[in-house]
Amino acid sequence: MPKTSSRRLRVLTWHIHGNYLYYLSQTPHDFYLVTRPGYPPGYAGKAGALPFGANVHEMPASEVPSQSFDVILFQHKQQWDDDRLNLLTDAQRRLPRVYIEHDPPQENPFEQKHWVQEHGTLLVHVTHFNRLMWDSGDTPTRVIEHGVVVPKDVRYTGELARGIAVINHLHQRGRRLGNDVYAQAAASVPLDLVGMDAQSAGGIGEIGNLQLAAFSARYRFFFNPIRWTSLGLAIVEAMTIGMPIIGLATTELATVIHNGENGFVHTDTNTLIDAMQHLLRDPVEARRLGEGAQRTALERFHIARFAHDWGEALRYVCS
Repeated sequence: MPKTSSRRLRVLTWHIHGNYLYYLSQTPHDFYLVTRPGYPPGYAGKAGALPFGANVHEMPASEVPSQSFDVILFQHKQQWDDDRLNLLTDAQRRLPRVYIEHDPPQENPFEQKHWVQEHGTLLVHVTHFNRLMWDSGDTPTRVIEHGVVVPKDVRYTGELARGIAVINHLHQRGRRLGNDVYAQAAASVPLDLVGMDAQSAGGIGEIGNLQLAAFSARYRFFFNPIRWTSLGLAIVEAMTIGMPIIGLATTELATVIHNGENGFVHTDTNTLIDAMQHLLRDPVEARRLGEGAQRTALERFHIARFAHDWGEALRYVCS
């Protein structure tokens, strides 16, 4: 058999976060997505507009037990608790395992134990902040920061004297996602909200994944009112096209945005409103900060680095 480091791996996983899965698939291995009839959440396969490559395959759940894989890549507690026990065979459960934790703890910010508590699984956090806050016990962990791809012909222009926020279901997800912070800012600054069900929070609605970068590029700045989450891919994508970021100095964003260099972060919402109003008056300053944001994104969140880190992690667990 060829050495693990030089052969393509067969990775079984699930469709949990579409954009993340698309970026993950830039790693040069074969990804098999568990599907179920009707393509319900978590089992959507390649559904949607994302241009998955030839290395991404759908795998009906009924066929999974009869197939061979090199590694099982879990991404959600549901599949860890259910499919791991009820779908996989005994032999498949003994395969190398990785669990991607996409979020910080939701029940307690610093006491919550992660449900993966075993030496035989690699727990991958998407930000250093998340790893800091989760109690992962003795489970081996590592951090693989985001990497993104944006259309090559899309670049920030900022001619629209408005800010944009990109959040799904802001109204129903409440304070954690900053619905009150967004409402306070929108009362003083021209802002547009896009995302799933944005209309219920006074927003525009959902913009397709492939159109979002071009749609956002006209806005003067990107606003992130979220109190408690991972570093949003939409933020990294906005930075990559050269957009300045205004947001709360919480979670991982506080390590990404440096005031006066690539945007502005603070925990005082009134100070954030002042910063937004300043960029509306000064498009030249907004462009300067956007150039800084793009430099940060290309240095820290380049897709080649992301794919390399994931390739290394998969080879590590399979070695």
